[in-house]
Amino acid sequence: MDQRVDYQAQAAGVYKAMRGLESYLHTCGLEEDLIHLVKLRASQLNGCAYCIDMHWKDLRAHGETEQRLYGLDAWRESPYYTERERAALTWTEAVTLITDGHASDADYEAVRHYFDGKELADLTFAIATINAWNRLAIAGRTVPGTYQPRATSGTSA
Repeated sequence: MDQRVDYQAQAAGVYKAMRGLESYLHTCGLEEDLIHLVKLRASQLNGCAYCIDMHWKDLRAHGETEQRLYGLDAWRESPYYTERERAALTWTEAVTLITDGHASDADYEAVRHYFDGKELADLTFAIATINAWNRLAIAGRTVPGTYQPRATSGTSA
């Protein structure tokens, strides 16, 4: 598979704006691992190989267990996730699979008990942002496998 579009080279301004969203998300106060977990789940739902590779590696670099990663696509049947993570994953699926019910009131009620207003807004922005990245990577055929996580000292950049 050959890459179709190098967005950073072809649309540098928009790419920089997307990176600005990422910078905000990684300083907004949500747990770094939770952000990567919802990004990985959304990427699985969207079938984005590049982003699955990236967020899997980022989570492993932060000490996430293989068991939780392998179980993510069956998270509802797996005991490895906290109630807060389950709420975030429910919301991730509702926002990502928007044509399957338009983010139902039941899903909203489930998530709002674990996230305050700002956190829920930030979580929704994280989900929307990864969905945009997934669509760009899929359309541009960004080649998976080459991503390397940044060196961490317990937190990610």
